[in-house]
Amino acid sequence: MGQTPVLHQRGAHHRKVSAIAALCVNPQRNAVHLYFRLHPESNISAPQVTAFLARLDAELAAPWFLLWDRLNAHRARRTRDFLVQHRWPKTWFFPSYAPELNPVEYAWSWLKNNPLANLVRLDVDSLSAATRHHTRLLQRKPHLLRSFIHHSPLFLRLH
Repeated sequence: MGQTPVLHQRGAHHRKVSAIAALCVNPQRNAVHLYFRLHPESNISAPQVTAFLARLDAELAAPWFLLWDRLNAHRARRTRDFLVQHRWPKTWFFPSYAPELNPVEYAWSWLKNNPLANLVRLDVDSLSAATRHHTRLLQRKPHLLRSFIHHSPLFLRLH
């Protein structure tokens, strides 16, 4: 007879890995790309948001638009000041508490419920490494990235 597996884990700790991401659709609407950055042992705040936006702007090197949720860091004075100083992106907020509209939420959900679901990591460094690895694999799955856009009731549709 088989034995029931035992998964060991630590409880009652407050260590975490925060993440920021963007799903980008090109103007022809025929390609989707996922950009992300992980922040072990940190909350996402205005400095992380502005650094991510600056890097994304450099990567995209073209006019772009941003739809995002109402995270405090997205609405912070530092973030607003950054946006005023830059021609791009033009920004719009999703309605209050509408995660079903945000395609990035589907990406995080897929990661948490699929490759990371039964992954036991006892330390933040290995959790970060596993999350980075699986998110990079997700970057190479355009059919999945497209599905996150299609699943959202947004007006945006891909070819």
